[in-house]
Amino acid sequence: MNNRKIVLVVQGEGRGHMTQAISMAEILESAGFEICSVLVGCSSKREIPDFFYKKMKAPVTKFLSPNFITDRKNKSIRVASSLFKNLLMLPVFSKSIKQIDAVIKEHNPAAIINFYDPLIGLYYFFKRPSVPLVCIAHQYMFLHPLFKFPAGHRVDRAAVRVFSQLTALRSTRKLAISFYSMENHDKAKITVVPPLLRKDVFEQQEQHKDYYLIYLLNNGYKDEIVKWHQQNQHIVAHCFCDMPETYDTLKYGENLYFHKLNDKKFLEFMAGSKGLVSTAGFESVCEAMYLGKPVFMVPVEGHFEQFVNARDAHKAGAGIFDKRFDINKFVEYVSTCKPNSDLFRKWLNNSTEMFLKEINGVIGKPHAAPDAL
Repeated sequence: MNNRKIVLVVQGEGRGHMTQAISMAEILESAGFEICSVLVGCSSKREIPDFFYKKMKAPVTKFLSPNFITDRKNKSIRVASSLFKNLLMLPVFSKSIKQIDAVIKEHNPAAIINFYDPLIGLYYFFKRPSVPLVCIAHQYMFLHPLFKFPAGHRVDRAAVRVFSQLTALRSTRKLAISFYSMENHDKAKITVVPPLLRKDVFEQQEQHKDYYLIYLLNNGYKDEIVKWHQQNQHIVAHCFCDMPETYDTLKYGENLYFHKLNDKKFLEFMAGSKGLVSTAGFESVCEAMYLGKPVFMVPVEGHFEQFVNARDAHKAGAGIFDKRFDINKFVEYVSTCKPNSDLFRKWLNNSTEMFLKEINGVIGKPHAAPDAL
């Protein structure tokens, strides 16, 4: 088939989906595909990091998409408020769907690849384009009948499954990114695949320097890091978070540094760190596992996906988790643990071939029948 054009759509509320899209763009472009457009769904308050624009060769267009509302301290997620506000935003989201439709009609791609943005599901449900849709996210593991959720949380489990289905309505295939191998589930159109790590990760040289790396999804947790540092100023820590300030790095106290999000700088710091402290985002944990770094995961309050991720990653041998940033607990853990990244690296070995096989397999196919919620 001569048409090799691909449109990428990315849920832009977290770093993980963006880095996955960067990785996929690298794989596809190396295989002769053309990324003709990149659409990023996010809120008006969330800026797209500079590294995303620099890595993407295609034009990047931002559109307004549903997102979570956090509390005043920008820490925990407010589920009811998020649902209410997003319902009020339906007229705006309708304009976003028209914006998406215009881009698809302009480029007439061979396929659309969606990294967990919900408006693409609605776009396919209402507009029913003939372009095949491939959906990629760790969250599609939640739809796999063999995936083990933590006990309880029945309402949260149902909600995350419904939302995941929403992002993939009428999809041709769902690629469920996983910490470990699992059999596919063809009835649900789910293929289990390895994580999408950027080539920059594979180029890092693992080192062992005397500092810890911290990544925060919401900068409201900065106060907790500062409070911990005040009691542990002898420990060196570098923290990356979403900072609206104009500076790139802010030094606090004797050994604590806050850095603006920068993908290359973050990976370089990870490669030399003693371990990663993270708000349980999937992508950062995978990068740490590949580089042989233990992880301390503290899920964002009210963020059920991160709650599940932390336990799933612990099962896969990534590290430990807790409800709060008790970093001293992690320091003690690091002193005794012996990370083994061999099994995880083996799972990653054939990732490029697996993704290309799936993308080539759906190109030229018409859209699928609607998925049942």
